[in-house]
Amino acid sequence: MAQRFLMARPLTDEVVARARAEFDVEIRTETSVLTQDEMIRALQEFDVVMPTLGDVFGAEVFAVVPNPRCKLLANFGVGFNHIDVAVAEANGVAVTNTPGAVTDATADIALTLILMSARRAAEGERLVRTGDWPGWHPTQMLGEHVTGKKLGVIGMGRIGEAIARRCHFGFGMEVFYAARSDKTPGFDVTRVADVKSLAAAVDFLVVAVPGGAETRHLVDVDVLAAMQPNAHLINIARGEVIEQAALIAALEQRRIGGAGLDVYEFEPEVPQALRDLDNVTLLPHLGTATEEVRSNMGHMVLDNVAAFFAGQALPNLV
Repeated sequence: MAQRFLMARPLTDEVVARARAEFDVEIRTETSVLTQDEMIRALQEFDVVMPTLGDVFGAEVFAVVPNPRCKLLANFGVGFNHIDVAVAEANGVAVTNTPGAVTDATADIALTLILMSARRAAEGERLVRTGDWPGWHPTQMLGEHVTGKKLGVIGMGRIGEAIARRCHFGFGMEVFYAARSDKTPGFDVTRVADVKSLAAAVDFLVVAVPGGAETRHLVDVDVLAAMQPNAHLINIARGEVIEQAALIAALEQRRIGGAGLDVYEFEPEVPQALRDLDNVTLLPHLGTATEEVRSNMGHMVLDNVAAFFAGQALPNLV
């Protein structure tokens, strides 16, 4: 029987061409998340499946397919909180991801959000587009200076370190972080005991931890209350790490300076209450959205698939 491979989303032309050349591949044309029926079929009819964000391969779907033909979920993306790895492994299914390829692009989006939120760029752009800009004056749209301020990073992995490096060397910012262990990135950083203490100490608080049960609502009412009134919260990680309702309340009551979000708790749903606010910058999950990065991610997926079909060690086993 030929080994079959399902790609749950269309990828860049470069990656699609390689996939068609090397594998017996079916490429789904829809860009929406897989339905329950599609996930069941994927596990039953394919040897390898490439899921991505939103494709929830959890206990429920494996209960329907307890002995799947699929033996590898080659995830497109570094985050894999939509896959229950323990349940997958218990059913004989390995899981891989695409670390490294996303680091710089995601860090760049964090810097984009820091600057946009601090300097009220999204608000200003809307003002110009609507024709309501009255012209320059000395106190127009005063924002928060970034250079020389204090950065707090929740999680100092690859992406957190890349953000910190940009802020330290590019903007002369003091870097503080909260993590499970001490980090030595090669420039001055200060570890803070917990997230709440970190929130109280910095001007810009950036979320850079993986999603999942352990980090759900890590930034909650108490952490938001600890933030300084001028401080900005930036999230380029996973939406559920921030308690979204609490953030909306903090922004509505102007208890923090602002926020920059690339991800949302119930993505792609973005509450109207959040969209109505002028002190939050909202991006549509652009973290890795460059041609080069998405192609690199796709090639990492295909490298994992190729190794699996060849019976070799998986390069990016999670």
